[in-house]
Amino acid sequence: MMKGLKAKTYKDCLRSLCLFSLEEKNLRSDLIEVYKFLKLGSGGGGADLIFLVTSDRTQGNAMKLHQGKFILVIRKRFFTERVVSHWNRVSRSAVTARNLPEFKECLDDGLSHMA
Repeated sequence: MMKGLKAKTYKDCLRSLCLFSLEEKNLRSDLIEVYKFLKLGSGGGGADLIFLVTSDRTQGNAMKLHQGKFILVIRKRFFTERVVSHWNRVSRSAVTARNLPEFKECLDDGLSHMA
């Protein structure tokens, strides 16, 4: 244990060390996968799961995602169910990033402001 962190809560320790919680790390990796999916393509698989709707009239980023329809309740654990609402709230600068390292930097900025 580091000095001065013993009496702090878990969230306060993470904040003082500039680290993300496990949920934020999982969300970050999911959003990075969506970025790769959109920029590099799916290779044919999963093309009907996420639909990209581009518009400059939307609030936030211009690359909104919409999901395909599912009948089963088990869909709550699906990748698309986890990421669509979060992706639609990602900043415009992150979504329009030219490359993956730039996207990660913008995403980390956004996630640090969420905490």
